[in-house]
Amino acid sequence: MSDPQIPGTRLHEDHLDYTPVPRSVPLARTRTARLVVEWGHPGLAGDVALVVSELLTNALLHGSIRGRLIRVRLTVTATALRVEVSDPRAERMPCPREVTDDDQFGRGLLLVGALAEQWGVGPREGVGKTVWAEWGLAAVPCGAVPLIGVQK
Repeated sequence: MSDPQIPGTRLHEDHLDYTPVPRSVPLARTRTARLVVEWGHPGLAGDVALVVSELLTNALLHGSIRGRLIRVRLTVTATALRVEVSDPRAERMPCPREVTDDDQFGRGLLLVGALAEQWGVGPREGVGKTVWAEWGLAAVPCGAVPLIGVQK
């Protein structure tokens, strides 16, 4: 089945539900980095893991409800890598805010915007919302080796 949000055939997909506790953040970050490397995109692993960490932290702080899980989903197609973090609080939409040098918090979505090619938010299937971030992937035909720095 094809997801209208994610064009193309899924090459890899993973999702895991986390309890809304602080310990879930490093668990999700580590799992994300490992999967992105295993799926052949080691150059993106750090950025994707940091974005998952920021989005899961936001979901934990602003979107969690006791007893309800937060889902982290990773999807790779031939052209994109996408992460989604879904929580049960649709009424608490994320919004980047201006911060000063003295502010201790409030930079998470600024980091997400700086690291991902695009990000957004939409309704969660069922109840809640999903915040997503996406990176484009250069399509290289299977078995082909891209030539870098070759001049004719």
